[in-house]
Amino acid sequence: MKKKNFLFVASLMAFIGISLTSCEKDEVKKDRINFEELELDESGFFNGSDLSGGFISGNAFFKTNYNEQWGSWSGFAYTNHNDITTGDYTNQYSCIAGSGDDDSEKYAVLYIFSDDPANTDTLEFITPEKVTNISFCNSTYAYQTMKNGNAYAKKFGGESGDDEDYFYLTIDAFDEDNTKVAGVTIQLADFTSADNTEDYIGNAWTDVDLSALGFIKYLVFSFDSSDTGDFGINTPTYVCIDNIFGELLD
Repeated sequence: MKKKNFLFVASLMAFIGISLTSCEKDEVKKDRINFEELELDESGFFNGSDLSGGFISGNAFFKTNYNEQWGSWSGFAYTNHNDITTGDYTNQYSCIAGSGDDDSEKYAVLYIFSDDPANTDTLEFITPEKVTNISFCNSTYAYQTMKNGNAYAKKFGGESGDDEDYFYLTIDAFDEDNTKVAGVTIQLADFTSADNTEDYIGNAWTDVDLSALGFIKYLVFSFDSSDTGDFGINTPTYVCIDNIFGELLD
């Protein structure tokens, strides 16, 4: 099914050209991460409550930090939830598209808690990988909050519709030497245009090609929003991730 391109890759910052000539003779293997092989119990989600610290799918380790005292988590979870209506904290594991990418059953959810000291914002490739595709979509919780507002976060655009609001996801790529290669910004919602008809909140899966960054070891994620307060971003800092495809050297 053809996707509507509601998310927009805003910028490719500080790109450093990478020479791969030394690798031309190496055999290239394909990696396909879609989370479908991962098991789920009757809850329909995994959030690290077994204290395993995360999970592996394909060539990547997805870190999760679970707090037993509060029963809370941050980092990566995986899920098969499909509630596109409930726009509050009880619906942390659903995508606004109603399924994974390409109507798949399972996908990952990233949640970053600003006060969490654990490094849960990082996806680590076991072997450096050239990412030819990674798909993103807003969570239902974030989407409905931006659309309608709640007791903690504003309705994007405000009552007049003229407020210049935004919700961005930035991905910083690092190579095997832990050197930052580049940063890519994804506009999950954008109300900054002078023309209000161009305002949008992403509601469909969109593919992003990171292959120009070369072979990378880590992807580090962060959020930015126009709606912030004393305790950081008010917009729910969640995003759904699926279909990470790439190449790795044998």
